[in-house]
Amino acid sequence: MNLKKILWEALEKSFRHLGYDTDDVTLAFSNKGDEVDYQCNSAFMIAKKVHSSPEVVATAIISNLVQDIADVSFAKPGFINFKIKNEILSKVLNEANSNERLNLEKVDKPITVIMDYGGANVAKELHIGHLRSPIIGESFARLYKLLGNNVITDTHLGDWGLQMGLTIAQLQDDGYVDGYFDSNKQNRQITLDTLNEEYPKASKRKNEDAEFKLKAETYTKYIQTHKEPYWSIYEYIRNISVEKIKENYEKLNCYFDLWYGESTSDKYIDTVIKMFIDKGLTREYQGALVVDVANENENIPIPKKNPDDPQLYKNPMPPVYLKKSNGADVYDTTDIATIYQRNLEFNPDKIMYFVDKRQNIHFEHCFRAVKMAGISPENQILQFVGYGTINGKDGKPFKTRSGDTIKLEDVINLIQKSASNKLESNGIVGNDDLALKIGVAALKFGDLLNDPNKDYVFDLDKFISFEGKTGPYIQYTGARINSLLKKAEIDDKINFYENLNLIDITDKNQRAIAINFLKLQESYMQAYKTSSISQICASLFDFASSYSKFYNDTRILTEKDDKLRNSYIALSYFVLKVIKQASFVLAFDIPEKM
Repeated sequence: MNLKKILWEALEKSFRHLGYDTDDVTLAFSNKGDEVDYQCNSAFMIAKKVHSSPEVVATAIISNLVQDIADVSFAKPGFINFKIKNEILSKVLNEANSNERLNLEKVDKPITVIMDYGGANVAKELHIGHLRSPIIGESFARLYKLLGNNVITDTHLGDWGLQMGLTIAQLQDDGYVDGYFDSNKQNRQITLDTLNEEYPKASKRKNEDAEFKLKAETYTKYIQTHKEPYWSIYEYIRNISVEKIKENYEKLNCYFDLWYGESTSDKYIDTVIKMFIDKGLTREYQGALVVDVANENENIPIPKKNPDDPQLYKNPMPPVYLKKSNGADVYDTTDIATIYQRNLEFNPDKIMYFVDKRQNIHFEHCFRAVKMAGISPENQILQFVGYGTINGKDGKPFKTRSGDTIKLEDVINLIQKSASNKLESNGIVGNDDLALKIGVAALKFGDLLNDPNKDYVFDLDKFISFEGKTGPYIQYTGARINSLLKKAEIDDKINFYENLNLIDITDKNQRAIAINFLKLQESYMQAYKTSSISQICASLFDFASSYSKFYNDTRILTEKDDKLRNSYIALSYFVLKVIKQASFVLAFDIPEKM
């Protein structure tokens, strides 16, 4: 039973009868407390159109309303208020309780969508800058699936750029790969720790040693043309890195259908470049092959203060680079070829990218380019979801005390250790798995509660708290219910509590649970439309809070009236199911106990 739809249709019928425009119907949840659940403010808009007062219009609308699910009242100067009847709320919750989806509706038109997130770079240590992409991307993948869409997830590894040539060049200079070049010599063992030392060394060296940089660029070209032994060294390095990347992502409950990388699209690069050339879209610029994608009034030159200054632009939109002057592929080329490949293999209706918001221009000009070349069909949606940085309490990007960027593995260990300390204070010692679950929930909820486009402060003490708007608070609410159900001995009676209309809403605490459930269900579609999971987090917290008040104010297991007791337990069981559905979308677990 969709209560909002029923009320909306009743309002539309009343509007038509009165000759009002049904496009002016409004209906939203109210924030006026226990006595009002939904509110219609249309009378103000209509009163201006018909030259009347909001009170007269609202009264007329109410007089012509035909519905039996809510008590309707008028509030000056022109509000129409609805309070859903207790028996209707009971019916809604009982229906949802007997339904695997908890009556959550699917989208009208399901789509196939590829989600590109994770984006770890091979041969580099994952750091805190890699945290938001898998957290945000994984939640959207789960949300889209829950709402009935076909979702394909791809981590799109950074495995094809200069960092590979730099790493191999440094490994060679340090004697790690001698056996690849001379069969009479031995290779030294290469581990992830080796790569963590070699790449930073090479990255710094390229800025100081032009000859070394040229060598690394040449090796990058060799890798991209599968020249031996560079290709074999590259594959070995890639495998070592991917194994560790998977391990860290899985700790975050982040999984991918595809482990493709920039290298996977390599075989399509010549094809897409030819498509641009054949359409006359390319030009040569300083030996490079580029495509202009700027619209009219973009790239407007700013007058130079000094003739020797580089030219600056208002509204800059740089060209897309298809080939560097040395013939090597670049970032633009591989992203364009990847879109071509995805359309060839999956023909998606939509491709979503979850990347640092500072990459917005790169993706905008790639999106323009593939539309110009016909690589992306006209009706295909290409969406960039940019995210902000994770900052310390000083408002600056979160770093170690020494000023280095903190490793992702260290972030996970830090939050797990903090959760372990919290558990020890509650008498639970040595449960690393539980500590990891709590730490992950703290990390994810703390991140997702924010709009993805905004920066936020990494506040470990706040995130890990069992109280307040946190992941552990949601988990603790679920664990409380698990404990209650265990004491009630209903483990083998689950079907009994699902299939009978046991939930009976009778007081304001139970009403609050029911209304917050409706708000939470609506938040899924809001998140879907706005590309921000924060609404789900906020609504889930309100829902869990309303249950906690009911739990604290009600004698659930000691209630002597069997009907009431069964209703309380069935409601608790239902709340647990709702929390688990939401936590699935947020990609963290609800433990049995805490």
